[in-house]
Amino acid sequence: MSENADIVETDVVIIGAGPVGLFAVFELGLLDLKCHLIDILDRPGGQCAELYPEKPIYDIPAWPEISGQGLTDRLMEQIKPFEPEFHFNRMVTGVEKQEDGSFVVTTDENEKIKGKVIVIAAGGGSFQPKRPPVPGIEEFEDHSVYYSVRRMEEFRDHDILIVGGGDSALDWTLNLQPIAKSLTLLHRRDAFRGAPDSVNKMKKLVDEGKIDLILGQVTGLNGADGVVESASVKTKEGDLIDVNCTRVLPFFGLTMKLGPIADWGLNLNENLLPVDTEKFATSEPGIFAIGDINTYPGKLKLILSGFHEAALMAQAAKKHISPDERIVFQYTTSSTSLQKKLGV
Repeated sequence: MSENADIVETDVVIIGAGPVGLFAVFELGLLDLKCHLIDILDRPGGQCAELYPEKPIYDIPAWPEISGQGLTDRLMEQIKPFEPEFHFNRMVTGVEKQEDGSFVVTTDENEKIKGKVIVIAAGGGSFQPKRPPVPGIEEFEDHSVYYSVRRMEEFRDHDILIVGGGDSALDWTLNLQPIAKSLTLLHRRDAFRGAPDSVNKMKKLVDEGKIDLILGQVTGLNGADGVVESASVKTKEGDLIDVNCTRVLPFFGLTMKLGPIADWGLNLNENLLPVDTEKFATSEPGIFAIGDINTYPGKLKLILSGFHEAALMAQAAKKHISPDERIVFQYTTSSTSLQKKLGV
């Protein structure tokens, strides 16, 4: 869409194109509701695609194992019949309620999209990796310092330094070790926050001499033109050493920012949106919240929970848009009209 102030109209504006936002397109599409999706990232998939596209996920029903990118690809295939429209690299900067009860959503590119309802599926809001306090690290970012692994092949035959002690640091230590020229895990102390099984597997690799484990902190990076050659490390004992590395992966967690959502006048509870468990409606009629951004008694932050929320939200959204229409619940396995929509 061109970057102008012309208003595009649709049924539903979905903020967030992660797995839950994508599945919402499917549930809304079955009810003949057209969707536009807005996401701050440059592609669909949300945190799955950004943080662990090649990392296995084990708790998606019917998929004993699937990667974050694989799940995103399947969801995109599933919603293709409904022809959703995407607005990537965009942040929602404003929401204005209209006299007819609809909303005009404005992006930071001054695009305006009018929707009869809004669905917030923005995870924990916009997120960004925490940058470690290393002088001059910005020079090396996206050249030899990375905060996520999008393609494992980019790390093959490199001397890799992984910094951190949580699940991400341990998972990528185990996953990258087989393809690395060398791999060093650096953590400030000999206690890890990751899964015990991952810790045991990591320590076994250390015992076998396949990886190095150093207790200490990075104090500086050495190299030129964005290419790291080594990291200066202060060990737990206070010694200063250089660790050879051509790729650095710091895993210091994420900083979650609710962003402009905090200014939309919705009720908030610790930067989350309280909803009911019938409609997943927020405090503003016509605005719904599904996935990690919402909260309610018994909430579980699981993708499969978000899928369930999307299904119930879609029914409520349809009733909000067409209050006088009789909605007959149908199953995709037996409804010829739903199968026709799906092209099967």
